Amino acid sequence: MSSLAPPPSSPSSAAVEEAVRREVPDWDDEVASAARFKAFSGQRSDWEHRFLFWRDLILKVARTLGLCVVRSSEVKNVWFARGGLTPLCMDRVLHEMHSDGDILLKGDLIDPTSGHLYQMLRRVGHMIGVFRSSALQDNFEDFLILRPLLQERAAEIIRILNENHWTSACVITMGKFQSICKGSDEAATILSFLCECGKARYLSIRKEDFIEGVKLSLVPVSVSSISSLDYDTLHLNWTTEKLQQQLDVIDRRWEISRKMALASFKAGNKQAAYRHLRQSKLLSESRAKCTSLLERVEVVLGVIADAESTKKVSEAIQIGARAIKEHRISVEQVHLHLQELDEQVAAQKQVDEALESMPLQSVDIEDEDVEEEFKMLEMELADEMPQPQVVEPVIKGAEEVKAQESVDSLSKTLSKLNLEAV
Repeated sequence: MSSLAPPPSSPSSAAVEEAVRREVPDWDDEVASAARFKAFSGQRSDWEHRFLFWRDLILKVARTLGLCVVRSSEVKNVWFARGGLTPLCMDRVLHEMHSDGDILLKGDLIDPTSGHLYQMLRRVGHMIGVFRSSALQDNFEDFLILRPLLQERAAEIIRILNENHWTSACVITMGKFQSICKGSDEAATILSFLCECGKARYLSIRKEDFIEGVKLSLVPVSVSSISSLDYDTLHLNWTTEKLQQQLDVIDRRWEISRKMALASFKAGNKQAAYRHLRQSKLLSESRAKCTSLLERVEVVLGVIADAESTKKVSEAIQIGARAIKEHRISVEQVHLHLQELDEQVAAQKQVDEALESMPLQSVDIEDEDVEEEFKMLEMELADEMPQPQVVEPVIKGAEEVKAQESVDSLSKTLSKLNLEAV
């Protein structure tokens, strides 16, 4: 993960103009604008009030647009353009903001993937002046980080996480962190800033999958060092998200199978209806097994969180390890389970393509009638076709046999889960 990603896409000129006019009611006043647009000259006391005007306006407009990273070229040449003119003082404004610490450059932030010792030395170096920030005019990159707005966004992220955790720190996946932020771009900037402040640490696991995560302090103290339990927690959280994604896929396919079965039944094609019905049953069985494993993983995470809430790290590690043993879940066996699910999805691919080939818009079904019609369909098929002989291509038959074998294998895998502490 890079320490800082490029800024988000540029806001529209209309949105910028609206934000500027909202903050400056007399923006169209010729006399006032002429005075504001002049270059700075003389002592700072002579132009201090104009500098504060532009600094506050830049921060207010960026806040309104939801930005904490802005393009310097747009701030200088687009945001405040008026009648083809731009403020002659804008370069000096940005320079002074950088000198005052209101603007940060890429080199001012820590790479979160660097080692903890390097980050500590870099922070100390900044404090004693060994590592000085590069001058703004020497920066050839086209984006600037607005420190006050970055602080606000970072505090908001911590607040959101605090609402969902009752511990002093939390470990989440990088995907979860990015979803709370406004995408990967903002997440990279905020994570760099939090690492710079000692409020976050980056961690990763390199096994069958490369898993990235973040440990954050949710209280006004620096985040603690990363422990083996943090890596286990990251892996379990990643597993939870992976299983939830599988459940979402299964739910969508089950819904399609149910509607297609009812549509085939109404059309009088009982063979197709039976095939779709059998598909939905296979998906229901897969969902039950996947849900069972997900619940067990969440129980382990809950036990670990309860232990961590006591603020006794050594006890938390012991209780977490014991919970993993008691609930018999290992990350290796979880990985095998995910592979089983992937194989099952692959085995059902051909059937799914056939189901999706029929537009759902053509199926006129009222939601309240689905369950009753579906039960009637199942009862009629059970009475009239106890041993259905469905003539299908060899390839499709092989796919269904493979799908059934995958379900049986999945069932055996889940029944034999015996998780050991990592």
